[in-house]
Amino acid sequence: MAFNGASHNVAGEKTGPATGPPPSLSNEAKAALLGNADAETTGQSAPTKPKTEKELEKERKKAEKDAKFKAKKAAQAAGSSKEAAKAAPKEKKKKEEEALPEYVEETEPGEKKVLKSLDDPYHKAYIPKVVESAWSEWWEKEGFFQPELVDGKVKPAGSFVMPIPPPNVTGKLHCGHALATALQDLLVRWYRMRGFTTLYLPGCDHAGISTQSVVENMLWRTQQKRRTDFGRTKFLEITMDWKNEYQANINRVLKRMGGSFDWTRQAFTMDANLSAAVTETFVRMHEEGLIYRSNRLVNWCCKLNTALSNLEVDNKELTGRTLLDVPGYERKVEFGVLTHFKYQIDGTDEFIEVATTRPETMLGDTAIAVNPKDERYKHLLGKKAKHPFVDRLMPIVADDYVDLEFGTGAVKITPAHDPNDFAIGTRHNLEFINIFNDDGTMNKNTGNFAGQKRFDVRYTVVEELTKLGLFVKKQDNPMKVPLCSKSKDVVEPLMKPQWWMKMKGLAEPAIKVVREGKVAISPPQMEKIYYHWMENINDWCLSRQLWWGHQIPAYFVKFEGEEGEGDRTDNELWITGRTEQEALQKAEAKFKGKKFTLERDEDVLDTWFSSGLWPFSTLGWPNKTLDMDTLFPTSFLETGWDILFFWVARMIMFSLHLTGKIPFSEVYCHSLIRDSEGRKMSKSLGNVIDPVDIMEGVTLAVLNEKLRVGNLDPKELKMAEKYQQKSFPQGIPECGADALRMALVGYTTGGGDIAFDVAVIHGYRRFCNKIYQATKYVLGRLGEFTPRATVTKGGKESLPEKWILHKFSIASKQINDRLERREFSNSTQIAYRYFYEFLCDTYIENSKAIFDGEGNEEEKESAKQTLYTAIEGGLLMIHPFMPFLTEELWQRLPRREGDTTKSITIASYPQYIKEFEDENAEAEYELLVGCSKALRSITAEYAIKDSATTYIQPLDSTTHSALTSPTSLPSLRSLAGKMVSSITVLAPEDPAPTGCAVYTIGAQATAYLDIKGRVDVEKEIKKAKERMQKAGEVVEKQKKIMGAGDWEEKVSEAVKETEREKLRAAEVERRNLEGSLSQFERMKLDG
Repeated sequence: MAFNGASHNVAGEKTGPATGPPPSLSNEAKAALLGNADAETTGQSAPTKPKTEKELEKERKKAEKDAKFKAKKAAQAAGSSKEAAKAAPKEKKKKEEEALPEYVEETEPGEKKVLKSLDDPYHKAYIPKVVESAWSEWWEKEGFFQPELVDGKVKPAGSFVMPIPPPNVTGKLHCGHALATALQDLLVRWYRMRGFTTLYLPGCDHAGISTQSVVENMLWRTQQKRRTDFGRTKFLEITMDWKNEYQANINRVLKRMGGSFDWTRQAFTMDANLSAAVTETFVRMHEEGLIYRSNRLVNWCCKLNTALSNLEVDNKELTGRTLLDVPGYERKVEFGVLTHFKYQIDGTDEFIEVATTRPETMLGDTAIAVNPKDERYKHLLGKKAKHPFVDRLMPIVADDYVDLEFGTGAVKITPAHDPNDFAIGTRHNLEFINIFNDDGTMNKNTGNFAGQKRFDVRYTVVEELTKLGLFVKKQDNPMKVPLCSKSKDVVEPLMKPQWWMKMKGLAEPAIKVVREGKVAISPPQMEKIYYHWMENINDWCLSRQLWWGHQIPAYFVKFEGEEGEGDRTDNELWITGRTEQEALQKAEAKFKGKKFTLERDEDVLDTWFSSGLWPFSTLGWPNKTLDMDTLFPTSFLETGWDILFFWVARMIMFSLHLTGKIPFSEVYCHSLIRDSEGRKMSKSLGNVIDPVDIMEGVTLAVLNEKLRVGNLDPKELKMAEKYQQKSFPQGIPECGADALRMALVGYTTGGGDIAFDVAVIHGYRRFCNKIYQATKYVLGRLGEFTPRATVTKGGKESLPEKWILHKFSIASKQINDRLERREFSNSTQIAYRYFYEFLCDTYIENSKAIFDGEGNEEEKESAKQTLYTAIEGGLLMIHPFMPFLTEELWQRLPRREGDTTKSITIASYPQYIKEFEDENAEAEYELLVGCSKALRSITAEYAIKDSATTYIQPLDSTTHSALTSPTSLPSLRSLAGKMVSSITVLAPEDPAPTGCAVYTIGAQATAYLDIKGRVDVEKEIKKAKERMQKAGEVVEKQKKIMGAGDWEEKVSEAVKETEREKLRAAEVERRNLEGSLSQFERMKLDG
């Protein structure tokens, strides 16, 4: 099954970069995230392009100059030339520490990781490959990811079972697969931590046509041999060896991504049991009359010599005449042209004009159709046209299908080579004449054209028509050209005797279970697509003319002593059996007294046939197994919407028919990943990114080299290299699996396409470092410490402690709710905001004042307990998103009394704790946080680096009381930062200080920064006016966007919140600037 990670956006929505950085981040968090992406990383990152000697010399001189400057500044600050002399060597030492040798993991594979000291050079800062090493092997060996049963039954909480949408075994995983793995594993880990019996079942699909095509190309390229040179048995052995190698590569990437798979249950669609399931299904459904033999139109690839599914056909849009490369032709072939020519009416001098985009198919014409209401041709109905090249008379028939307005109003009918003509031919009982051999040459039915290639005949037919005076004209015609996605050959509709499955009766119950909500499909608009497909379903062509795949268990009966070999389209002459012996017994019973031999069909089944059985064949069906009894139906399927019909619908139909149960209760369709410029991922554009390159880092030179081995056209290669040079001038830095996972989940809004930007992922790498450094800080502060046995309060918590515990409890409640509702992007923002904004930037900063001397021993112990609860809870909360980092850090924390949990993977996920909820503490402390943010923002805005004098003026008595309480000022000083040396809280009735910049703190207070003598007033007035104008423009723009008539109905909540935040920010900025401008004008007058 072709798992298409790069599935399309929601139908009906305009494609493009609909999502960027996750939507509900605050402006500060967004700036921090993207700002971090630009900052220099510490530790091991992607090696950069080697510098020339000249560049190195230039950098050396610059570094020397910089070091001297820093030394001078240090001397000025310390007032000592001796201290200044030490500054430069320190800088040099720091740079030396950053250039570390390649990390080598010392832990034996499968053993619990040996945790080194956080003072170790590789552990001082966050380095992805250091943190992410060794854990996967240990998790697997310990069996943490195997489903845990209690007395042979699932745990009381229930079960969450999800087989992976099996990736094709044909090659490397791409970012679409990475997106799917991140989303799937997030849910599996979340359910596991909540006490569910979980199973995330890995496996691969044999991908019939894709794999055979790749292996055949490889054999020709390396040995100049075709599969027929080896024979079927040997070719299958070669392909199986190839499959084993590539499946191992896929598994390595899935493990590298942190997928919590149960590898003991790994499946492959051609494994013994899955093959037995395929045979059982085919035989059973043939016996039931649902599978039958018929000669009908199929998509035929002349190069690969096989029928194709619709998914294996790419439709190339043409606007008019276009010359295309076609395999097997030296010159390009003309498409996008409508060729007009005439047929003579038999026995008359009259002609009828027709038009076609495929002139070569006129050799298979058996009729001409006109609309019964068309007055121009009523007199010709019942008459016949004479074919100019073959001995054939063609009736003129009336059919409502014909459009009076298109072309001449007369349509040539080629029933054996066009789906619409096939239907007309069936309705009017026309002759079906095949004109092509399987390799695309003309067959004996084409007279003098026999043996020529089909697209050579496209030209020779027109030449012959011209000679006979029957050619009329050519004109440009927009059209779609069907191409084989594997060979790029033009697909030819051909009539072939194949196996087919009746679908109408299977579709009805599959529609019913979705309508009744037994199978939920989201986003909701996907249900409409599902119904449309299922209500207009056609019979399914099962046969593929390949060797690699499940050989069809059907046998043709050849009677002895009869002339000819019999009609292979006759369903009655075919016998199916689970084994050849069973087929023989069936045939003997059916054809008593007759002598015959059985010949097995050489064709294999469409890959989607075995994929359709995936949810239950992987659990042991058709055998009765414990897995089938306890873990089926499965719970969840995450996939691309473009295979909703090809795969998802067929799984539902097969499961209902064969097991009597739904295969899963929920389907989630993810979005299409596009590049940062909004373009679809394509090798020819150079924007297809290997997730391993993001996790481990890669140089631009290596990226370019990967393009060169990809057989790109020289023009495409140049364009692809140009994109890579522009997007990754220094290569891709090492981001790690955790950052990649978190970013991909953050992108998943359930809306349109994903505009994928490596800079955002690198920003999440910096977030990983924030978590890492915060945990290091906590461990350093805890010292010899025993956490409480349970997650409770001690009763003596300070205001900041009450606040962080409240935030933790609310975040736990919210994140569980969002994940339950599959609001993936919002869930990342809750975790991000709790850890980054509440814990790191606020509570940890506040705690420093307690630990650095202001708190007594009782206060310090309470702060330690709260700090432990907050960091432990944060790591648990974020674990399903970032499994490696959280395991690495959680293992370093002391355990609560009686807690013997071996791994964070099986620890309990945070839940809402009512005892921690404290809205009063939240309101009081939020005021302090808001004030400190205002002070930090205003000092940063005016580049005041030290000795800042500030004022806060409450606007009401309640706020004044809160800000003047004994604990408020110490918290404010701690949160405001070192650049602020003085904070004065004014009374509401006090006059506003003069000579200050102004910052509004909501409706509660105003912050002031004394800038007298520290800025150029004229410049600040000019700058403030310009910025105020821009802020006003943003306000008006946002109001216009949000005031659109259908905005409230059409826009998702996540996007709404983003737009509202933009408006709020612009309004606050405008108010601040108005206040500052008023102060500046007064300073100018006073000066």
